[in-house]
Amino acid sequence: MATVVVRTPNEFEARLQQYIFERSEEARAVRVGEKETSEQAAIVARYGDLFSRDQLGALQEAEQSAEEPDERERIYRLRKTCEEGLISAELVEKEDALENAELASKVVFRGDEMPLRAAQAKLAILTAYADREELGDLAVDSSAKLNDDRRELLQATEALSAELSGEPDPVARSEEEKKVSLRQLAQVLADAAALFDDVFRQQREKWFDRLLGPERTEQPASSHAAYMRRLSPLEHVYTKERATEICLETLTALGFDLAADPNIRPDLEDRPQKTPRACVIASDPPKVVHLITRAQGGLHDYQAFLHEAGHALHYAGVDADLPYTFRRISRDHALTEIYSYIVEEISYEPEWHALHFGLSDSEAHENAQATMFMNSLLFRRYTAKLHYEIDFWSRFSSDGGTPEGYAERLSEATGLRYRWENYLADMDAGFYSADYLRAWIRNAQLREHLVQKVGEDWWRSPETGELLRGLFREGAKPTSEEVAERIGYNPLDVRPLVARFRDAAAWTS
Repeated sequence: MATVVVRTPNEFEARLQQYIFERSEEARAVRVGEKETSEQAAIVARYGDLFSRDQLGALQEAEQSAEEPDERERIYRLRKTCEEGLISAELVEKEDALENAELASKVVFRGDEMPLRAAQAKLAILTAYADREELGDLAVDSSAKLNDDRRELLQATEALSAELSGEPDPVARSEEEKKVSLRQLAQVLADAAALFDDVFRQQREKWFDRLLGPERTEQPASSHAAYMRRLSPLEHVYTKERATEICLETLTALGFDLAADPNIRPDLEDRPQKTPRACVIASDPPKVVHLITRAQGGLHDYQAFLHEAGHALHYAGVDADLPYTFRRISRDHALTEIYSYIVEEISYEPEWHALHFGLSDSEAHENAQATMFMNSLLFRRYTAKLHYEIDFWSRFSSDGGTPEGYAERLSEATGLRYRWENYLADMDAGFYSADYLRAWIRNAQLREHLVQKVGEDWWRSPETGELLRGLFREGAKPTSEEVAERIGYNPLDVRPLVARFRDAAAWTS
């Protein structure tokens, strides 16, 4: 019988750093299409001594006896990570099987067979409306074949989470981890969406017509969203070839030389199995930070690069002297999403469009308005998604996970037609929707703060870069709500966000 190793918090943290690095690097290789099979199970097996119920109990005792608030917080995060590790150790083979099944999934479109992920990426660049409708349905059909496996994994994960945390209610458990009320947040966001519902509906008719053309139906399928988000009819303006150059110039204006940063490792290649969703994988911040995008042409290439650059600069700018936990392990994702949002926010400034793309003031305002419309559509989508996910998890113990309300809520909020079969593929773990939405609020607050402190040219001022560097150095330690308080806002103050959406709708072309 193997001897159970129980480590002190410092010993556990040091071993955990190695574990997270290896799992992050494996996830990166699969995500970018360098590997066709996931082998996370082998990594978990190598670190079989790291996670145990005895170790979890030891961390709980150390947390309770810690006298300093920072030390108690550090050990709390280590304890929650130990819980996650125990779940992974038990379920990683099922996780690998699901990942590999998705990688192996195929779609046959007009006689051509392609990987499911390639089909999902292709939706952003197909020019014909009917083609996007057809391929979108084929992609959902292919993905939906994995729903039984997704639901089985979700049920197993939830059962273990409830057992290890001692909290049977998944909503209450997430609220404790995030230190927010999800239901209060959802209500505040729904109220915010209602405050610009009139202008959203006007803008929706305008931009659905312009971006989708005369073929569009009254309620287009959600498969058109990626095509619209890249402003595909303006692809000749926002070319794939200039995306990296212009985004690096944009960051340079803030005082960031991303290309010369030895800690950031960009992956901009286009591979068939590379996921179309851009991301950053912080394998070991600040020293090893991967920025991953898949350019396809159109404005979204620029937005995705800037968004992920915000993440990358944050993790690469962490104070290396912080304990590993405060460099890498946050309570949730709402903090780092602030920085991705504020850098992406630059692409909503009309003057940025005029400066880099040779547009007249009227053209720049028109295109920036289109980007803000898509931003408002995404905000409403995630607000509806949060409401659906609260309902989903509130009834999960009785029904095991059903799509009730998914398609209805998202379709009503956006004006796009969502299919119920996508309800599990569209669900990120840990109420990530709430983290995105908190970042939406915080980004609007931070932008307003920057305009007041730096000026309307905040988006090309080194002073902005210096302010952000100060926040980056704190790593993953503060919460999103603590950042709000530091810049003088109530965390749930949505006035800057609503004003931003309403003001953009009034821009004249």
